[in-house]
Amino acid sequence: MEPILQVRDLRTSFFTSGGEVQAVRGVSFDVEKGKTLGIVGESGSGKSVTSLSILKLLGATGRISSGSIKLDGEELTTKSKKEMRAVRGGRVAMIFQDPMTSLNPLLPMGDQVGEMIWAHDKRLDKKERMEKVVELFRLVRIPEPEKRLKSFPHEFSGGMRQRVMIAMALACRPELLIADEPTTALDVSIQDQILKLMRSLQREMGMSIMFITHDLGVVAELCDRVAVMYGGMIMEEADILDIFQRPRHPYTMGLLASIPDMNMDKRKQLQPIPGSPPDMIHPPKGCPFAPRCPYAMGICLEEMPPYAQTGENSRSMCWLLHSDCPAEGNPFRQGKEALA
Repeated sequence: MEPILQVRDLRTSFFTSGGEVQAVRGVSFDVEKGKTLGIVGESGSGKSVTSLSILKLLGATGRISSGSIKLDGEELTTKSKKEMRAVRGGRVAMIFQDPMTSLNPLLPMGDQVGEMIWAHDKRLDKKERMEKVVELFRLVRIPEPEKRLKSFPHEFSGGMRQRVMIAMALACRPELLIADEPTTALDVSIQDQILKLMRSLQREMGMSIMFITHDLGVVAELCDRVAVMYGGMIMEEADILDIFQRPRHPYTMGLLASIPDMNMDKRKQLQPIPGSPPDMIHPPKGCPFAPRCPYAMGICLEEMPPYAQTGENSRSMCWLLHSDCPAEGNPFRQGKEALA
């Protein structure tokens, strides 16, 4: 089955007064139909720019310099602004991190979702649109939906505002939903409700999801596959169980070591990753993670490693996986104990 989304060698830059910020550097991945791909990485890794590139929402300074983005086999990078307006919200929808910055504080919630419906289907009159909004509010489990149509954003809790954003995204039954850290600003219990809601809606509607986050715990709850990004590149990509049980990149290992574990020894401290992300105006010529990597070798600083196939459906960009790499001190040649 052909993936719903195919991204190949995507390169996106922002042209600023300080120079060219190479935010995404040769990214390739697929999103399978009906499945969820998690894009994980710390701030500045390029994950949000990747999603904005797909929808061509880069602003005046941003530009896709090369690469291919295909939605169900149809190339998006060559589409005009008018053609992309039909794709956004219709075939591909996006949920942003903070609903308060995405919602108009002066408009009732019902009108805002209704505008989204009207933008893609002008045959419906206002009464029909409001009926559809009520159906959407009910779909995302907003209580007493008829009464909430005239409520303003400040009258909703953070979790309910995010439900409205999900309703807006689902208004035209998209083939692909891009969720950019939609649960970051929510407390843990509300976050869990939103994740369960997204899983339930995915089963009901059969849509694909691209879920962007810095939280591997959230990824474990929702995703089928994970792509780990750093320095504008994908360091590792694998099925969800492989990422947690058999990581094959030092950056992934560092992310996992920094996650709190309820069962861990209380005397054991979390292990933060030392150092800072690379300068994307002057990106390194070798592996972008090399300056922070405890296993870095000379070649890591000088040459970009090729991808190594680490399983049937997994790959990792690391010199440690090269056949000529010595076994001494190599975490990938010493059994599972070294990966714990």
